[in-house]
Amino acid sequence: MGRTVVSLDPDWRFHRGVGEGAENPAFDDSGWSTLDVPHDWSIAGPFDRNAPTGGDGGWLPSGVAWYRKHLRVPADASGKRVWLEFDGVMANSAVWLNGKLLGERPNGYVSFRYDISDHIKPGEGNLLAVRCDTTGQPASRWYTGAGIYRHVRMVIAPPMHVAPWGMYVTTPQVTAAQATVRVATTVSNRSSSGANVGVRHEILDPSGKPIAKGQISVDVATNSEQDAVLSISIRNPALWNLESPRLHTLHTTLHLGGVAVDEVRTPFGIRSAEFRSESGFWLNGKNLKLKGVCLHHDGGAVGAAVPLGVWERRLRLLHELGVNAIRTAHNPPAPEFLDLCDRMGFLVMDEFFDCWTKGKRKFDYHLHFKKWAHADLRDGILRDRNHPSVILYSVGNEIHDTPKPELAKPILRGLVDICHELDPSRPVTQALFRPNTSGDYTNGLADMLDVIGTNYRDQELLDAWKDKPGRRIVGTEQGHERSTWLACRDNPQHAGQFLWCGIDYLGESRSWPLTVFNGGLLDRAGFVQPRGHERQSWWGDKPMVKVYRRIARTAETPADPGYESLEWKRLQVLFADWNPAAAGPHEENVEVYSNAEEVELFLNGRSLGVKQRRNDAAPFNWKVPFEPGELRAIARDKGREVASDSLRTAGKPAALKIVPDRDQTGLGWDDVVHLEIQVVDDAGVVVPNADHLVSFAVDGPGRVIAVDSGSVVSTEPFQTMQRKAWQGRCLAIVRADASGGFDVKAMAESLKPALIRIKAVEAR
Repeated sequence: MGRTVVSLDPDWRFHRGVGEGAENPAFDDSGWSTLDVPHDWSIAGPFDRNAPTGGDGGWLPSGVAWYRKHLRVPADASGKRVWLEFDGVMANSAVWLNGKLLGERPNGYVSFRYDISDHIKPGEGNLLAVRCDTTGQPASRWYTGAGIYRHVRMVIAPPMHVAPWGMYVTTPQVTAAQATVRVATTVSNRSSSGANVGVRHEILDPSGKPIAKGQISVDVATNSEQDAVLSISIRNPALWNLESPRLHTLHTTLHLGGVAVDEVRTPFGIRSAEFRSESGFWLNGKNLKLKGVCLHHDGGAVGAAVPLGVWERRLRLLHELGVNAIRTAHNPPAPEFLDLCDRMGFLVMDEFFDCWTKGKRKFDYHLHFKKWAHADLRDGILRDRNHPSVILYSVGNEIHDTPKPELAKPILRGLVDICHELDPSRPVTQALFRPNTSGDYTNGLADMLDVIGTNYRDQELLDAWKDKPGRRIVGTEQGHERSTWLACRDNPQHAGQFLWCGIDYLGESRSWPLTVFNGGLLDRAGFVQPRGHERQSWWGDKPMVKVYRRIARTAETPADPGYESLEWKRLQVLFADWNPAAAGPHEENVEVYSNAEEVELFLNGRSLGVKQRRNDAAPFNWKVPFEPGELRAIARDKGREVASDSLRTAGKPAALKIVPDRDQTGLGWDDVVHLEIQVVDDAGVVVPNADHLVSFAVDGPGRVIAVDSGSVVSTEPFQTMQRKAWQGRCLAIVRADASGGFDVKAMAESLKPALIRIKAVEAR
């Protein structure tokens, strides 16, 4: 019954280069490499100071690449509808089947599909060819990746079927006692005659138990589509919220003459979300601040083809820091990323464009905006509108059209109307760029938005709220300054903020050999940076305390060992170690972050005093005469110890230590394990200036897929079996190739090696 979904990820032939004639089935690709997608060929490097992508693209390569797949379509697909779904191809893609051009798509972030029903050879071999081209550079302000970097599948459906992205589930009325689930189903009839179709729904609760049913019938003419709309009531619903992101499943079947012909399953959440002028954001009747971060789509060492396990670790770490919201900067993410946000309980601002008709780089999306923007936006809304995590759409980031309102306002009107047409349940915003300069608050442009978003200028945003009653406001992009957080915290009308940025990302570099933009709560390898712990002291719910020593950087200040880079003299001022460069008597500035009522600091067991938390969210600071040993901070609430942290003086490097983020993994492409390798002394203390070259060996059915250290100035390759430690540590990301398990060994000259066993199971 129904449809068949076939993954097309395995077994592609790949070639980097022009590949003249590669779209033809007779083309000889025997000399090409074989690989699986998702695949980002650019991340393999090398880093090159003269790369056309420049610092914007992280100094990584660009160009033309081809993918070919020999595809066998089942014989019983004859007479059915068959389409290909691409979750994302970077960029300027063209797709052929059996030599027939199916279409082109310049936007590398959008998901798209091609109906191949009239081009397939059922029961025979078919040739699928994809060309992607990132030659025109610079084409972005950040690293984009290159290739078929997201998943691909084939769907085979009966002539009468639920249209692609044809399910739309909303919960217009939600209380603790009862919820209304509204289901709109687009039924597509590609048969030779019209028919009356029964549409039956069954709702399963988060445990999989059926809790409600409903059905409706609809007449669908031949070669047409018809919407079937039905509301279903649920008593005592399990709500989707940040603490318990409970997901229901809608099981939909189509019936002809009482016989089921198609079925789809749609995860959804029962929740209410609302922005209010006077009090900001509300979820299920609860007022809360959006404590958000902006995230680009790359996963650091894995590039743009990001296994879900990488995102899972990153989001888990951000959640521990108090983050509850994500802005997808500045493009639609992979669909499984939103699935993960649904499951983990994050709120999402789903963003679509970084530019309109005025580009920011020579080969930016502005070249395609007039032709493709509405189609790209429509596909994005239809794809994403069932995710409970998505609470807000953004149709632009720092748009350079806005200084000309006669140009910008009609464009914005068209984009907002599409959002409202396809998903009236969610508000629309835009990350305004210098709105006082452009006059956006006074010329009517800002008020075309359901929620006014502004980047960085929070006081101007608050003033705009005061100037016109009823405006709803949110900070779409902010810096890490304490004053900016206080402006949000202390003004209830301010719905929340999205920091730039949540995680260091590849590209947007202004000088070689800087390969990333360093502004995240996490670095590129996923290690928490000092500003992350500072933010945790403001946003985190669980008691925490973290100790750092602060260095006042000047041009004359010598760098600590291991931090000699000119860039890091400018950027790095906080260190989580008790190994200062100056060995003799001197004073250290100790900075402590905590959300507790008070903190007491100890040096080698001696109290250095107790300090109380300040209402202005300032850190705790002590001037400490240095002596080797242990610096320890104890945080207390109501006199009771709730958290502690310490820095210990490290001795000479003696051994390697492996710290995994999990000791078991599944067998899918998305299943990975992160191994943090630390250089430690005899007492197990991380040696902060250790920079040993760490090599890896794998015994068993597993492999290292990427390595990193988080250093923003390293130009070492990611796809290798060795990495130089930075700040005493590095990272290896590993994947299983078969069930059972495998061993990973880390080695470095003059250090005791480390060994770990990773279990691998069919499902985790």
